[in-house]
Amino acid sequence: MGKAIEETALQRKHEIILKGGKQTSVEDLKKADVAIEFTNSESALDNVVKCFEAGVPVVCGTTGWNEKFDEARKNCMEKKGAFFYASNFSIGVNIFFELNRKLAQMMRNQPQYSLFLNEVHHTQKKDSPSGTAITLANDIISANSHFADWKLYSDESENNAKEKDNSTVYINSLRIGDVPGTHEVLYRSEEDDIKMTHNAHGRKGFAAGAVMAAEWLVGRQGVFSMKDLLNL
Repeated sequence: MGKAIEETALQRKHEIILKGGKQTSVEDLKKADVAIEFTNSESALDNVVKCFEAGVPVVCGTTGWNEKFDEARKNCMEKKGAFFYASNFSIGVNIFFELNRKLAQMMRNQPQYSLFLNEVHHTQKKDSPSGTAITLANDIISANSHFADWKLYSDESENNAKEKDNSTVYINSLRIGDVPGTHEVLYRSEEDDIKMTHNAHGRKGFAAGAVMAAEWLVGRQGVFSMKDLLNL
């Protein structure tokens, strides 16, 4: 993702002045107009807070650190910073998020359906399930009170829904080859299936969304998401 973001930023006539890691200082960051953080779940919070300390807006797409997000939000507000977070920066995926919420609302009175989220990513992706799958699951739970929780069910296929608890969102998570990202929302009953699918064709869409978010964030203050950028 770092390479894809750099390529996209250069194509859009931006200058990359730092490729930072743990060694990047607050003083180094002050030279930048905006930072884009795509590292790992262990480093994300420290990197984001360092940007706030430098007074630099930061866009973050690292997943797997949900339990620390409130701390980042609080730190941003205390330092009057600018923080843009998304579990997925693809414009298509964020439209998919909206469709998912709408469908979840429509399914409120249909308890006969079991729900599966199937996601496939490349083998280099460390977190499982993906941040996108977790966002889909949590949005369904928020929109439809019939569902109480999500559960990782990586050893199950969508064809074995008969013995499942219909109040749980099951996530089937696979890591195969160099797959950029596939997400499927499947409602299954004895009578029929209702399925929505998003297939990414590459990483360019994610990179473009992250760079667009960085362009948009400069000059703003607060905590934002793709819903703000896309007016969803």
